[in-house]
Amino acid sequence: YPNYHGHNYELIVAVTGPIDPETGFVIDLKVLKDLIKEEVEEPFDHKNLNLDVPEFSRLNPTAENICVVIYDRLKRHLSETFKIEVTLYETPRNSVTYSG
Repeated sequence: YPNYHGHNYELIVAVTGPIDPETGFVIDLKVLKDLIKEEVEEPFDHKNLNLDVPEFSRLNPTAENICVVIYDRLKRHLSETFKIEVTLYETPRNSVTYSG
């Protein structure tokens, strides 16, 4: 049997794009927060990624692969005008970043 174990990750999502002249925002941070909650926190938090998250049924949930999956889950909901960069910290000194 696999040796399952848990992690407490820190996630940073950076969004770049044009500033909307009406709102002054690149993206409404409430919209981004809700998207992260729906696409990352709810499906991943306190879950066995191998068993509970479809992307990891055949993909090893390394920090690198988790970062790519999070990127894909967020990117599909955002306009092509936005570029995103996802950084996942496994410890305060160890992180991976993916930007497509």
